[in-house]
Amino acid sequence: MLKSKLKPYIIKSEKKIKKKKVPGATLKVRVLLLLISLGIVILDQITKLTVRNYMRLFDAQYVTDYWNWTLAYNQGAAFSFLAHEGGWQRIFFGILASFVSIALVFYILNRKYSNLIGVAVSFILGGAVGNLIDRVVFGKVTDFIDWHYIDYHWPAFNVADSFITVGVTLLVIDSIFMHRKAKKG
Repeated sequence: MLKSKLKPYIIKSEKKIKKKKVPGATLKVRVLLLLISLGIVILDQITKLTVRNYMRLFDAQYVTDYWNWTLAYNQGAAFSFLAHEGGWQRIFFGILASFVSIALVFYILNRKYSNLIGVAVSFILGGAVGNLIDRVVFGKVTDFIDWHYIDYHWPAFNVADSFITVGVTLLVIDSIFMHRKAKKG
């Protein structure tokens, strides 16, 4: 009898106690995204180690008419921005990359996001950590992919840079096309 009188209160209590299901990635997906980032870091470091061990500085190895392997070092930011400064930029970009990497790990583990955003952020994280390792260990980033047309060369880049670029591109695609789709639906 007492139980039947308390039933409405028990049901209300149970509803309050139940955790709301939060849409977004499961723990398994979040760990997978971090493992993708780790895989990118490993791939990036293996390719850079190979290039440093088997190539001489600025010695171009022909791949195609538009592509060479060329060992180069970058002490600045993207496209060697600030590379010829007194050295403060290495510390600055190292600290900046550390904070960005920590923020991206936090984002992957704690925020709600679509699968596309998760992959994009994991690509950017892997690339950022790959280049951060170079900055901390060598004081410069190893680049080796050289795209060119005749004598016009795009600044050399590496695997980490490629994943950062793809990650940012995915974020742009999501922000332009996926949000439009959500608004229409």
